[in-house]
Amino acid sequence: MTRFLALGLVAALAVATPALAQETPAPEGAEVYFVNLEDGATVSSPVTVIFGLKGMGVAPAGTEKEATGHHHLLINRPPFGEGEGGAEELSYGLPADDNHKHFGGGQTQATVELPAGQHTLQLVLGDANHVPHVPPVMSEVITITVE
Repeated sequence: MTRFLALGLVAALAVATPALAQETPAPEGAEVYFVNLEDGATVSSPVTVIFGLKGMGVAPAGTEKEATGHHHLLINRPPFGEGEGGAEELSYGLPADDNHKHFGGGQTQATVELPAGQHTLQLVLGDANHVPHVPPVMSEVITITVE
């Protein structure tokens, strides 16, 4: 009996794993960008960040609709794909912590508290499961100074 359960579990994982690892394609030319901030800007805290998106639509996390995603704001971390997870970041969901802000409600702007000093910001679009599209839809990294 235990053997049948083990075989059933292995079969279930074999079927589920490809579905879980499925890549979400990004349309050619899709772009995410900062609407109101540019590299080198000097701002005060709290900082309002307006997210721009071209060639795709915004949908809340969990919504599986072609050519849509939701925003993630990366703060004070290496450029996407070059961080701790390296290239693996491209196939796993983005973490949720002080350096990775999720906007799974479909928000198109946010206000964030940042201490005085220099900060790097980058936008990355995630699919229904917070996984970056293929190819990733991400902005350039910008550096702002908070006074």
